[in-house]
Amino acid sequence: MSSAMNQSDQSPLVAITISRDVTNFDLLIEDMEANLGEAWGDLGFPEALTFLTQLDDKQLNFVAIAIDEADEEELDLIGQIIELAGARKIKVILIADDVSPAALHTLLRQGADEFVPYPLPENELKAAIDRLNKPEPVAAPVPSAAPGARTEDGVLLGVHGLAGGTGATTFAVNLAWELATVEKDASPRVCIIDMGLQFGSVSTFLDLPRREAVYEMWSDTEAMDEDIFKQALVSYEDRLWVLTAPPEMLPLDLITPDDVARVLEQARHHFDYVIVDMPTTLVQWTETVLTASQIYFATLEMDMRSAQNTLRLKRALKAEDLPLERLRFCVNRAPKFTDLNGKSRIKRMAESLEIGIELQLPDGGKAVAQGADHGLPLANSAPKNPLRKEIAKLAHSLHALGKSDAEAA
Repeated sequence: MSSAMNQSDQSPLVAITISRDVTNFDLLIEDMEANLGEAWGDLGFPEALTFLTQLDDKQLNFVAIAIDEADEEELDLIGQIIELAGARKIKVILIADDVSPAALHTLLRQGADEFVPYPLPENELKAAIDRLNKPEPVAAPVPSAAPGARTEDGVLLGVHGLAGGTGATTFAVNLAWELATVEKDASPRVCIIDMGLQFGSVSTFLDLPRREAVYEMWSDTEAMDEDIFKQALVSYEDRLWVLTAPPEMLPLDLITPDDVARVLEQARHHFDYVIVDMPTTLVQWTETVLTASQIYFATLEMDMRSAQNTLRLKRALKAEDLPLERLRFCVNRAPKFTDLNGKSRIKRMAESLEIGIELQLPDGGKAVAQGADHGLPLANSAPKNPLRKEIAKLAHSLHALGKSDAEAA
């Protein structure tokens, strides 16, 4: 390890670390030496600004900016470094140790390309460097509206699991695919948005890549236009368009209600149906999706945790005077038609919770997990599955209702 100023006179630099004191990040030093040998140097914040100002374009591959909570007083200076690196076409890896979400959000919006937490997980710096060097996959073109097609905003459908494992993502993905294939000719344009910034798995269920363009879009939605939005999408069989979760786990408060509103506006402008797969956690922008949705599906099961969470959700929505009437409760793994005792239990559950259970999704069995593991919707992996049939029936009824409303208008 040596100074970037001195190193640049002896051999070409591949990267530099920038920090208040790099010795506070000993794991970073070890990983830089393991990945780059002697082809890197380190600088403090003021020196880095001067160094980058004098640097020729593309002389460095990347800079690694390491910060902790004591550096939050220098956000303006660090932001200038990030912006200057971006202007020089130099990638930025942000390494943060116990930094507040607000500070992290600010720096990410200013152009950092990668975020890695400190202490560094094993091989995580190498993975970040590899991602920086990897070319972006080419996004499939988003179809334009056909002449004479509807011009009003598309229908927004939210999907929210009231407990883990209630099948919300399975329901969202398969409903999206059924709507995308509901007609043989002139099928509606459908987009599914994965709002699970940390554990979203829509991309896994459809075997799609998580693209860096998704993070870039979310980090600066004020600058987002039609082209940036389209570049963040990937397609499944050229019939369903997907905004996946970002490649890295990000704080749920990284994005604001305004960010979400802008993305939903773009999506509804380009698609007939927009399905939003929500995280189980309630966040500030849950209200944004709920109030924008025509229908907000809430999945639950016949167990105590789902019942308790339903009551808590109802109380929360009523306390904030939010539109509780937009919720449509869906019981997953519902009893079979011939199970009279099970049907009675569902009825009692609905009465005790004072809700209407309008959709009962049958247990799809092992085929559901197998299809997800292979990245296939049920329509492709198990078309005769009872769960698939129920979701297909719902898609047809939703589409028929949408067509009748459009004709009436």
